[in-house]
Amino acid sequence: MRRTGPDERSAGVVVVRCDAQGWKVLVLRAYRNWDFPKGLIEPGEAPFAAAVREAREETGIEDLAFLWGEDYRETVPYARNKIARYYLAETKAEKLTLPVNPELGMPEHHEYRWVDFAVARRLLPPRLHAILSWACSRLTA
Repeated sequence: MRRTGPDERSAGVVVVRCDAQGWKVLVLRAYRNWDFPKGLIEPGEAPFAAAVREAREETGIEDLAFLWGEDYRETVPYARNKIARYYLAETKAEKLTLPVNPELGMPEHHEYRWVDFAVARRLLPPRLHAILSWACSRLTA
């Protein structure tokens, strides 16, 4: 696993699904940290392609539907000036398998949850609140 250096970029997906109670958002936990599926953009890789790849690698979801196009939002710089770009996609998947990362020999995340936006706001770090608000606004527009 590469260490994050200054000015590195990552890309990910805010994955949502709708059930009888309304929209749910997917959050992943690694140790105590909650996030959306995301990872580093490889050299020469387009951010959108990286986001799709990372979401599939980290969740096993194959049916991502980018109904809102390739619109995105980025975090403010954090952790040695890193910036994460997020796209919004819907899935019909409810149960996920957290695949084993070949480099780690285990899944990158310890758990996943489908939660409403209020719970997501409590779980996610403040740097992701603007991303969550953006995704919520797209769903209600």
